[in-house]
Amino acid sequence: MYGALVHEIHAQIETGEGSMGTYIVRPEGDGPFPLVVFLMDAPGKRPLLHFMAGRIASWGFQVMLPNLYYRTTPAFELDFASRESFERMRELMSGIGNAMVGRDVGALLRHADADDRVDANNVGVVGYCMSGPFAIWNAAEHADRVKAAASFYGVRLHVEKKDSPHLRLDDVRGEIYVAAAEHDDYVPLDMVDRFEAAMQRTDVRGRVERYWGQHHGFAFSDRPQHDARSEQRHWNVLADLFGRNLLGRRIDP
Repeated sequence: MYGALVHEIHAQIETGEGSMGTYIVRPEGDGPFPLVVFLMDAPGKRPLLHFMAGRIASWGFQVMLPNLYYRTTPAFELDFASRESFERMRELMSGIGNAMVGRDVGALLRHADADDRVDANNVGVVGYCMSGPFAIWNAAEHADRVKAAASFYGVRLHVEKKDSPHLRLDDVRGEIYVAAAEHDDYVPLDMVDRFEAAMQRTDVRGRVERYWGQHHGFAFSDRPQHDARSEQRHWNVLADLFGRNLLGRRIDP
């Protein structure tokens, strides 16, 4: 299924704010495996994301994919054909933010600390759309552990709020990568430009790339905006970022 044998677990992780359903997948073997935290997009924790997590795990990582809506519902998967489902998604999205997800990632790290097959001090984070800013925030919030973080068409990276991720770039110690689509109603390119300028005013390692001609959601095969070449480019970037920073070697994605 993934090109390398993996072991899957469906866990309930207690956070102090509820029980967070989490899909955990890693290679067979004793490890210890570096940890990758995969933060879901707004349509929810679903089979496509499980498959993507498995692909990352096959590179030599334990991957943890939590349901970020757990405070409100134990499960949600967007029905792309239903207006009511879209409205429900918007409600759920409005109920979470950077600081909350920072606490959630802290709970994941504590859970991983108890497993000697996981190196929870050697962490990568990836987020898409809604969770793009969460990935950057967690690179700062857990800077002593997060060695690399990636945001793909992440929203609200540079906004006029106290918790805007760009304000925490000085706290980041790992390498970050930010990808933006040229055509994106949720992520205007001027915001991407402002975030890149904020990066350039700090010592943070990383880069911003614009995927010219592409639309929001290009990396997901369940989106009409999916683009196979850009999806593969995104896999190549993740493999390079996590391989260099977490494994110290090249990964063939």
